[in-house]
Amino acid sequence: MAQGSIALVLHAHLPFVRHAERAESLEERWLFEALTETYLPLLDMLAALEHDRVGAPFTISLSPTLLAMLGDRLLRQRYVTHLDRLIGLSEREERRTRTEPAWHRCAEMYLQQLTRARASFLGDWRQDIAGALRGHQERGRIEIITTAATHAVLPLLAASPALMRAQIALGATEYRRYFGHPSPGFWLPECAYEPGLDVELARFGFRYFVLETHGLTHATPRPVYGAYAPIACPSGVAAFGRDPDSATQVWSAEVGYPRDPWYRDFHRDIGFDLPEDALQPFATGARRTATGLKYHRITGATDEKQPYDPARARARATEDAVHFVDSRRAQVAWLCRNMDRSPIVVCPYDAELFGHWWFEGPRWLEEVLRRIAATPDLSATTLSAELDRHPILQEAAPAASTWGANGHRDVWLGAANDWIYPHLDAAAARLVRLSCTGPAVDDPASRRALAQALRELLLAQASDWAFMMSRDTAVEYATHRTVESLTQCQQLCDAVERGTVDVAELARLEDRHGLFPALDHRILC
Repeated sequence: MAQGSIALVLHAHLPFVRHAERAESLEERWLFEALTETYLPLLDMLAALEHDRVGAPFTISLSPTLLAMLGDRLLRQRYVTHLDRLIGLSEREERRTRTEPAWHRCAEMYLQQLTRARASFLGDWRQDIAGALRGHQERGRIEIITTAATHAVLPLLAASPALMRAQIALGATEYRRYFGHPSPGFWLPECAYEPGLDVELARFGFRYFVLETHGLTHATPRPVYGAYAPIACPSGVAAFGRDPDSATQVWSAEVGYPRDPWYRDFHRDIGFDLPEDALQPFATGARRTATGLKYHRITGATDEKQPYDPARARARATEDAVHFVDSRRAQVAWLCRNMDRSPIVVCPYDAELFGHWWFEGPRWLEEVLRRIAATPDLSATTLSAELDRHPILQEAAPAASTWGANGHRDVWLGAANDWIYPHLDAAAARLVRLSCTGPAVDDPASRRALAQALRELLLAQASDWAFMMSRDTAVEYATHRTVESLTQCQQLCDAVERGTVDVAELARLEDRHGLFPALDHRILC
């Protein structure tokens, strides 16, 4: 019998960055890079574990905006075009570096990776990433859960409870549309919780959610088992807490595994190193962009980076996986001396950490799952399975918390981004009033316009834009997306109030931001 359980939870999310109005969008590359470096390797890992009959289930949340993009025909076509261009660049690099062994092994690695990505996307998975993951869930190998519609920080919508409920309701609706049954759990965007939010989750039938550590350990009354057993909120929904030790080992920029000098350096890219004529079509004039082809390892705190050695990095990933599982084994053994039930160690991470930010992450993750499956006193589990095994929980009310810096909300509500919230709240109040008591709600064009206004407001509420502003990354784009969606929401409300809905312009907006196809503005009432 296993002494304790390890629950790996991967959170997969990207903001909605479809730009059909442009021939090419740098922001769409966020999706393409995630497909190549994270989602396709994740499917390869699941296929390998299934082939070897390794039973090591885990949980993954898929945001509705990510699902919408994964299923979009235009983005699928553009991804194949993106791969074809990268493969062409990799082929040129493979030829160019033949007299430079240190760079050539990297060029060969990327050519193989990209060729494999194209073959698996078109052949193995038939462009249907969500469908492939659904198959693994149906075979009991993973558990998929949902999150808020556009990944809004829900406690920051407290002034607009109808919009908070809409974010949750659409997460539930979109999950059922994709997977055919209710989502068992709900990923709180940014792990952001405030007392009473569990009541809203209970309203939609969710069994559980995940909190940052102090959201659970500071609950009232204090949980007997700390972060190593879920609690039952007053609403009946279960809350799991993040394990701080495993978080530090993987997340920490100072001591975490991904900082190892043998791993690939994320920031050094040939898109900024090579001359322009070697990079077409990825470099245009003074505008340089990353290609994803990176030839250097982290090396250390120096600008003189050494060549990346794929074999040595793979070996280090295996060593780190051994260390991680050994650490969990020792941790569980210590916890068992002080608990009268088997502990669960919950390890939630952003999915894109594995492969995109930490290139060797997928190999590390696979080795971790294989070693847990081979360790008699540990078992990998999903959060639903844990509740099935231990249905009797201590009742307690969680504390307000996030997994942002310092455990507070200042990442999404600070000097760089607090200007957005009065506008979001004003648009929400206006849209709720029009949707529920407006004079033209029976007019078909007005109903469509109000539904599109709601889409735009939901998109403006995405946590990603405030995060980018606070981190001084892609600030211009984040600001543009926020202002653009708010403006379109207000203009649509103006048109409904005046009875002047331009159906052709409305159709253009619906084509551009047409996610949530069954959206009805009356969800706000």
